[in-house]
Amino acid sequence: MPDRPPIRTFRTRGRMSDAKHDALVGLGPRYLLAEPDGPFDAPAPFGRAAPLVLDVGFGVGDATVTYAVAHPGHDVLAVEVHTPGIATLLRRLDDEGIANVRVMRADAVELLDLLAAGSLRAVHVFFPDPWPKQRHHRRRIVRPDVVARLVVLLEPGGVLHVATDWPDYAAHMRGVLTAEPGLSAPLDGRAGRAVTKYERLGLDAGRTIVDLRAARLS
Repeated sequence: MPDRPPIRTFRTRGRMSDAKHDALVGLGPRYLLAEPDGPFDAPAPFGRAAPLVLDVGFGVGDATVTYAVAHPGHDVLAVEVHTPGIATLLRRLDDEGIANVRVMRADAVELLDLLAAGSLRAVHVFFPDPWPKQRHHRRRIVRPDVVARLVVLLEPGGVLHVATDWPDYAAHMRGVLTAEPGLSAPLDGRAGRAVTKYERLGLDAGRTIVDLRAARLS
């Protein structure tokens, strides 16, 4: 059997299955976007102008797929660094014929500098790495400096929706959202968010799920 062609735009962690590799190679041209080296032109990869949702760290894409199907008039830019999860999402997009999602392997925080102010209808950050050790808290994505940047990117009334199963991180998230002057007071509730793989792991471990939503004020 000949060697599989390399995927030059991905650095994989460990070995991927043939199916995941084939999904990246075969479906990548349809759904994958290269990390931009300049301002991100949202309408171009979707072929239309529509409200844009940034989905940060989508895991294997459970919530991404559910949202895209429920909101066909919205476009979703799904960002992840874990290559096997990206391959899983590509396969689901193809299997379900979903046309309003594009996928990017990128550091979401670095990507924020390339998005236009007021260009996002919503930002989803579901079950990010909790970095539970105190000395690692500065690595959390839901932190004051990142949330302040997200507020600028949201359109007025646009919603930041975060979720976690770690009590300490939930309290931290609530404090950060409450302290951000550009956001409304955070409301609890999943608002139709799909149950994700990582949420099920948290539930199996006996942890409580916390969803918080806050809107840009102006």
